[in-house]
Amino acid sequence: MNIKEILYNKDSYSREEIIFLLNLSDSVEIDKLFQRAKEIRDSYFGKEIHLRGVIEFSNYCTQHCLYCGLREENLIIPRYRMSAEEILDTAKIIYNNGIRTIVLQSGEDSFFDTDLISYLIYSIKRQYDVAITLSLGQRGFDEYKTWKIAGADRYLLKHESANPKLYSIYHKKAKLDERIQHLKFLKRIGYQIASGNMIGLPNQTVADIADDILLCRELDVDMAAFGPFIPSINTPYQNMPAGDTLMTQKVMAVVRLVLKNVHIPATTALDSIDDFGREKGLSAGANVIMPNFTPAPYRENYLIYTNKRGINEDPLDIHSQIKSRIEALGHNISQSRGDSIKRSSSI
Repeated sequence: MNIKEILYNKDSYSREEIIFLLNLSDSVEIDKLFQRAKEIRDSYFGKEIHLRGVIEFSNYCTQHCLYCGLREENLIIPRYRMSAEEILDTAKIIYNNGIRTIVLQSGEDSFFDTDLISYLIYSIKRQYDVAITLSLGQRGFDEYKTWKIAGADRYLLKHESANPKLYSIYHKKAKLDERIQHLKFLKRIGYQIASGNMIGLPNQTVADIADDILLCRELDVDMAAFGPFIPSINTPYQNMPAGDTLMTQKVMAVVRLVLKNVHIPATTALDSIDDFGREKGLSAGANVIMPNFTPAPYRENYLIYTNKRGINEDPLDIHSQIKSRIEALGHNISQSRGDSIKRSSSI
């Protein structure tokens, strides 16, 4: 294949072309891929980087995903639930630091039921002009509706693998089709949706990753989150190798080429396996960073994976460091909510 033609003259990419780009090994060609990804990002978003402040308010989870440290079978991890007051206080800190998207994230924890989540959404939206992203796992369709009415704007629900066989292994016989139906329903009732996968999961192939990208295209996601797999202690995959920085960068760059105007985060996981992970993510076409504002003593126990960066640092210090790192690359931090530009109006 002609690398220049693939990079510069394509509105749509075939599965074979995506696999070809993901398999690039020549450093000069990889640099061209990254440069093209940045050009496309800048054409839609300029030099603005959007921040989303994350509150990990509960690490209880009823699921059994083989890769996740929050899985129900992990009896070692100290479990916690933040109070509503603690969550709202943290939301205030996020807003006062100029961030206009608040991410409410947890394991699949039914203690935080329909009404309690609605109360949190309503309370935050009543006080602050922010977007609210929910990342609560797979919940009930009626719950999604109620939370949308309460004011939720976005929902993050990674599909993790577009390969049905691998999906059923990672999630202990759960069905990929069901996950996809939840994402489609969320989009249909007005959420901006985010999905994606982890790079380097056991038995994952480059072709599988290409299918993950194509699934995000099919779903018409508003944000595509692709970060490296990092093994977690006390899980079946605790001794598996972590994902690779360069491969993760290539995936992010190809996502930018294929999906063009979606939001793409430079994930905390990428920053956890590489001291310059945020920078490398931005150099591959990312335009979002999601600083963690979960307060102590909770933050060190939200152990989706081991050796999470910044887990023992003050959230405000981390936020300040992220701002400096962004500005050092010649970017500036957006002051907007960062709604999807795929929509004719904000959702």
